[in-house]
Amino acid sequence: MVDFLADNNLCGQAILRIVSRGNAIIAELLRLSDFIPPVFRLKDKNDQQKYGDIICDFSYFKGAEYYEGKLEAKAELQDLDEEFRENNTEILSRFYLAFESVHKYIVDLNRYLDDLNDGVYIQQTLETVLLNEDGKQLLCEALYLYGVMLLVIDQKIEGEVRERMLVSYYRYSAARSSVDSNLDDICKLLRSTGFSSQPGAKRPASYPDSYFQRVPISATFISMVIGRLRSDDIYNQVSAYPLPEHRSTALANQAAMLYVCLFFSPSILHTQQAKMREIVDKYFPDNWVISIYMGITVNLVEAWEPYKAAKTALNYTLDSANIKEQATRYAASLESQRSQVQQRLKEGFLREEIILDHIPKLLNCLRDCNVAIRWLMLHSAESAYDLNNKRLRQVRDQVLSDSKYKPKILFQLLLDTAQFEFMLKEMFKQMLSEKQLKWESYKKEGSERMTELAEVFSGVKPLTRVEKNENLQAWFREISKQIESLNYEDSTAAGRKTAQLIQALIEVQEFHQLESNLQVCQFLADTRKFLHQMIRTINIKEEVLITMQIVGDLSYAWQIIDSFTSIMQESIRVSPPMVTKLRATFLKLASALDLPLLRINQANSADLLSVSQFYSGELVAYVRKVLQIIPESMFTSLAKIIKLQIHDIMEVPTRLDKDKLKDYSQLGARYEVAKLTHDISIFTEGILMMKTTLVGIIKVDPKQLLEDGIRKELVKRVAYALHKGLIFNPKAKIQDWQSVHQSTHIPIPKFASVDESATFIGRLCREILRITDPKVTCYMDQMNTWYDLKSHQEVTNNRVFSEIQNTLGTFGLNGLDRLLCFMIVKELQNFLTMLQKTILRDKAAVDVFKAMVAAVNPVQGIVANSTKVYTSAVAKSQKIWGSYLESIMKVGQMQILRQQIANELNFSCKFDSKHLGAALENLNKSLLADIEAHYQDPTFPYPKEDNTLLYEITAYLEAAGIHNPLNKIYITTKRLPYFPIINFLFVIAQLPKLQYSKNQGMTCRKATDPVDWLPLVLGMLTLLKQFHSRYTQQFLALIGQFIRSIMEQCTSQKIPDMPSDVVGALMFLEDYVKYTKLSRKLNI
Repeated sequence: MVDFLADNNLCGQAILRIVSRGNAIIAELLRLSDFIPPVFRLKDKNDQQKYGDIICDFSYFKGAEYYEGKLEAKAELQDLDEEFRENNTEILSRFYLAFESVHKYIVDLNRYLDDLNDGVYIQQTLETVLLNEDGKQLLCEALYLYGVMLLVIDQKIEGEVRERMLVSYYRYSAARSSVDSNLDDICKLLRSTGFSSQPGAKRPASYPDSYFQRVPISATFISMVIGRLRSDDIYNQVSAYPLPEHRSTALANQAAMLYVCLFFSPSILHTQQAKMREIVDKYFPDNWVISIYMGITVNLVEAWEPYKAAKTALNYTLDSANIKEQATRYAASLESQRSQVQQRLKEGFLREEIILDHIPKLLNCLRDCNVAIRWLMLHSAESAYDLNNKRLRQVRDQVLSDSKYKPKILFQLLLDTAQFEFMLKEMFKQMLSEKQLKWESYKKEGSERMTELAEVFSGVKPLTRVEKNENLQAWFREISKQIESLNYEDSTAAGRKTAQLIQALIEVQEFHQLESNLQVCQFLADTRKFLHQMIRTINIKEEVLITMQIVGDLSYAWQIIDSFTSIMQESIRVSPPMVTKLRATFLKLASALDLPLLRINQANSADLLSVSQFYSGELVAYVRKVLQIIPESMFTSLAKIIKLQIHDIMEVPTRLDKDKLKDYSQLGARYEVAKLTHDISIFTEGILMMKTTLVGIIKVDPKQLLEDGIRKELVKRVAYALHKGLIFNPKAKIQDWQSVHQSTHIPIPKFASVDESATFIGRLCREILRITDPKVTCYMDQMNTWYDLKSHQEVTNNRVFSEIQNTLGTFGLNGLDRLLCFMIVKELQNFLTMLQKTILRDKAAVDVFKAMVAAVNPVQGIVANSTKVYTSAVAKSQKIWGSYLESIMKVGQMQILRQQIANELNFSCKFDSKHLGAALENLNKSLLADIEAHYQDPTFPYPKEDNTLLYEITAYLEAAGIHNPLNKIYITTKRLPYFPIINFLFVIAQLPKLQYSKNQGMTCRKATDPVDWLPLVLGMLTLLKQFHSRYTQQFLALIGQFIRSIMEQCTSQKIPDMPSDVVGALMFLEDYVKYTKLSRKLNI
């Protein structure tokens, strides 16, 4: 019969692919569970008030029109909904694909079972597949993995959160319009079960069996899978655990599968007492806390509480006497094994001959250690018990009491066992690789000894007092030939023959009275020794390594190992060389990766890399977390050294009186500094002792770990100092996983918010905006200074940016600039929304604009009765300019700040990095010249779309201050009606609030009605820059027409002085041309 997993066996390959996909889906669900956007939980009142109307559960489907109507009724809700969609569409799509893959998995499994029943796979039925060892394993795994998926989803992604995410995905995606979409089926499968993983939460009725039955599965298939799991040792694990008291550990993985699969047939749990008694007697006679998948633990006392038959069957296991018996047995085993392992870890104990002679004893020791560790870790873990449940609390208390549980001792045994296991494996691997070479070497030595003895008895070779003996000569030659003929490939026959040869050599020594000749005896003894070595070497088999791998499984501790983190860190802090033993423990934990990756590897699935990276990454992150104590301890010692050097140790003067030498020596303080410095070196030495280690598929370099750890601690302390230092008392969101600046290994820490800013940079930025607010200050461009409007005192000037650069560095100042850039984008977006949804929808305002357009056409002409026309239009539109002015001034203010920052960055770049500055300027000019040449003649080259040169050079130019913020395009825009006329009316509406001074230029007329001139000009300039240039031309033409019309009227009425509004308009044009570098001639 063809191998079930052979490439040409379609039946085997189909179920293997399904199981492989199942393991990959669970990894994706576990990965995504760490990236649930917190807003979907709606935990705090702010989120509920803000997002309550746009995030809905499945009640949305009952009244979709009602919910959408609520959104359409409020413009601000629509804006919030759009922003929410932009921020979360990517992660929602990822979650939906994971949910969809769960549904597709069970659909594919059902289709496979139907194909088996329909005879699609020739000569294969459900029964024949279950008779095959691989087929039996895969079918059991297929059902088990589906159950694990459902449990993981409910445990990691709460029901309400799932519903909200699915509804949001439905609203924001095109899935609803797709004919192929199975969104309805996914929603039915994953609707909320009412289950909560929070401690003390009440368990829903018929949970999880009703949840498991949402997609029907063949009852025959479920029954046969449970039957196989009940009766067979499907993975042949018992051979690795020969002792009967280890049977429950041997079958632990199978027990976990059976636990999950029983929920597909709840009648067994409820009523079939005989079956449940059989299951408990076989799998759970001495344990009630199990690991179902990658360390997800379940307590059977709680899990089987609602099921009568299961609960009754478990009563004996949970009997107080049985708990005491098990706890005391494992406690005694812990004590005895601890001393044994420590004895075997002593330097020089684990030698090759000892290993070869005592393989069974060493394996038994490993078994006993691992079984004791497993039982004690699982049954004492706090996470496995809901301490709000009185029964569970009592059981745990009894376990801790009877076993005299001490986590430090258990952890010490885990460390020693891992180290012992690691050393044994490494030595055994080496012996296995050298096995044939050594065997051949011993065979050659033995054969040569026999040949030499034959020559001795020939009488030719001189040896003291040995007479010629042809019989012995022939016999030894024959023995030499027999040794030479031993075949390495046929190890069984070779072993038997070697034993016979050893016996023959003992007999020849006795019967031929060869004891009298010491040299002959020595030859015979050496040969026997070589033959013994051959027997030992031939017994080095890979099965021993496989047994060690099975016995050393630590996958059950994938999550609960975290409860030992504080003990690990304390051990490292006290003794840094402890890291070497921890390395072995981490490698032991890495063996847990074999479970999910085995089938993925067998199926040659493309998921192998991503799943390996996920689990390896999780483990490496844990290694980093544990070893972070070393940088933390180093910085603590450094802080003490700094304190001593600043506050305690006096600076020694250049001239010192002899009698004062003792006072300045301060031996105690200096000894303390030396001791702390030595401690720091010991810590660094400790982590470097770990050696480069392959954890899963990720290589962990201790030097890199140390560097990352130091950087992480430095980032944390600097960020904390800035967070605490930059707190002021004044009267487009990027997720962490999307940010290029956020790192998994060296994260920027988050602190509790003290205002609307997320970080200290935000607080600094808002403080600068507050003190330079155009409503309370006046900016003088000639002085680069802000003055208070009322007191006329200086508030701040451009030197503040030099101070910021000295404090935060170039990157800090550049970060401030980028934040201002994003703020301008946000302000302009809000402004356009206000313009479109408020001003352009105001009928009275639109009528004013229409009338004004009619009055000013043609623009080249003069407006008749201009003063009346302009004054009337301004008066009628007065109410809309308040929010308009605020937005324009904010943008202008931020543009001034960006200009100042660019000047400071460019100034420091030319001083500190003049070669970089010159290179960037030349490269920038060259690129602009090439681009200009391309637009004049398209045959010249231009960077292609996939060329990142322009994008990358922009970042450098901005960091060096070689850019003009006023020329930036911040947002994309559409055509807007009446846009030039609206802006023109806005500007002339502000002119009466301003006055011209020869020394100061345009300044605010009244402090009670503040308008700051330069923010007004730059804000308007920036706004017009976002639109087509024809809008700017029309706007400037309207200003020019306004000046001509007013002056024409003044001339006709013989008014000698130029009106202040005309002066203001002329100054506006003057400054506009100055900052935009436009030509002073404009053709309309």
